[in-house]
Amino acid sequence: MSSGSTRAAAPRSSHEGQQLPAPGSPGAPRPLRIVALLPAHNEAAVVHASIEALLAQERPLDRIVVVSDNSSDDTLAIARSYPGVTAIETVGNVHRKSGALTAAWLRFATDADLVVSLDADTELAPNAVGDWEREFLADPKLGAAASKFLTVKTGSLWTRLQRFEFAMWADYGLRRKSVPVVSGTGCMYRNLVLREVASRDDREGPWSYDSAVEDYELTYRIKRAGYACRTSPTVRAFTDAMPTLRALWGQRLKWQAGTVEDMLRIGFDRYTARCWLRQLGGAAAVVLRVVSPVILVLGIFLGAVHFNPLWLLIPLISILVDVKRVRQMPFRDRRDLLLAVSFVPNEILNTLRCIWYVQAWAIVLRTRLTGRHRDLWSRQYAAEGRG
Repeated sequence: MSSGSTRAAAPRSSHEGQQLPAPGSPGAPRPLRIVALLPAHNEAAVVHASIEALLAQERPLDRIVVVSDNSSDDTLAIARSYPGVTAIETVGNVHRKSGALTAAWLRFATDADLVVSLDADTELAPNAVGDWEREFLADPKLGAAASKFLTVKTGSLWTRLQRFEFAMWADYGLRRKSVPVVSGTGCMYRNLVLREVASRDDREGPWSYDSAVEDYELTYRIKRAGYACRTSPTVRAFTDAMPTLRALWGQRLKWQAGTVEDMLRIGFDRYTARCWLRQLGGAAAVVLRVVSPVILVLGIFLGAVHFNPLWLLIPLISILVDVKRVRQMPFRDRRDLLLAVSFVPNEILNTLRCIWYVQAWAIVLRTRLTGRHRDLWSRQYAAEGRG
């Protein structure tokens, strides 16, 4: 099947325009219909675990759709081996994950009430679908709910750093009661708002073909439609981390550059203001990383620097916060705690973020000046060894 060259009319749900009623309650025309979409590109090694986690949900899904997107391995055959799973493949899809999701949504999910989006290397905890459903029933203005990501594998320093970073993101989302990006790694959408986004003239479905980070653009559209985007306090998703620095670099560079491209395309408004402030914060962090060591060395050379115990206060507070986050992580071990106490995660991650920030802006600005677009998806696939 193709990624869709003609727009399919989205059927209206019998719940459209209303708060979703609890299944079986008075006035409920039918039980809620929940469909899971799982795009996969050369994921034969991991897709079975993601499918089995969906099949094991305490609240059964009404349909599970696996989309093998331009795969050259056994992804499609593995998906088709599971009874009750709809497995399809894209033909000639040039729109990557957005094209795969759109194709599956147009064929199988336009009349759903809620839609789960899941990466092929992610496993949802058994309570995920049921807890998400209750959250959407309780809040008619909830448009999208993210999960708390965690990687269980702890083989390398890079994997542990990502465990730490995932815990930080989850903590941030819960404290702010809002998230800048609802990651399709593991989330649920209210399909009413997906239909509203899909009705725009610049797309075939909810996911934009013009964005390298379709999750950010879709989150923006959901917020513009007047809906909230939050992290679920009870839903966990266990996902693979990038196993090497090269793979991590390819992924984060795509995220950063893609987000910058979207922000420049969208412009500044109340929904992007916080993201623009984070970009300014990134620029300030880069300047401090370059200037601070120079000032310190110069001060020592001139004899103008004298140690003050108060300088230790900020790193001490940061360490205590990091230790608290790690202690809240499931499957933590002694090495995770030692990393937090050592202050290593913050220093390494902050340094890498500064480099990614500079490189991403350089890529985006060069693209705008030359008109030559860089395929960030291909770069990430190559870094991960997925071709």
